[in-house]
Amino acid sequence: MRKSTAILLASAITTLLSGCTDRLFARVRPDEFAVQRQAPLYIPPDFALTPPTPGAPRPAQRSAQQDALAAMFGGEAGRSPVETAALRKAGTADAGIRSTVGDPKTNTVDKNDITRDIVAAPEGNGREAQVSTGK
Repeated sequence: MRKSTAILLASAITTLLSGCTDRLFARVRPDEFAVQRQAPLYIPPDFALTPPTPGAPRPAQRSAQQDALAAMFGGEAGRSPVETAALRKAGTADAGIRSTVGDPKTNTVDKNDITRDIVAAPEGNGREAQVSTGK
């Protein structure tokens, strides 16, 4: 009886201690957030292999930041035909347009509070959103 009690007690203590993850049972696991995708293999088109420059990035490699932006926002989005036509009609701005607008000699029209009132107008068809034509 004493032997079976001692064996039962020893097995219970062993079972309880096996759940402890102290230095005896600890394992070193890799950090799953430090894993990065590898770039696909790159074959040069002319097969004239030259040694890589030390410290230069790989030709087909994107940074982790570019990969994250592509995953979150879907990468570069193409422009619609309407947007392309509007940009073509608008043309390009002068390089110094900000300096010209900020110049004190530039004439501007003071619209008083009209623009602020339009932007701050409430939504809907309430009493405050009614329009009068001035007749």
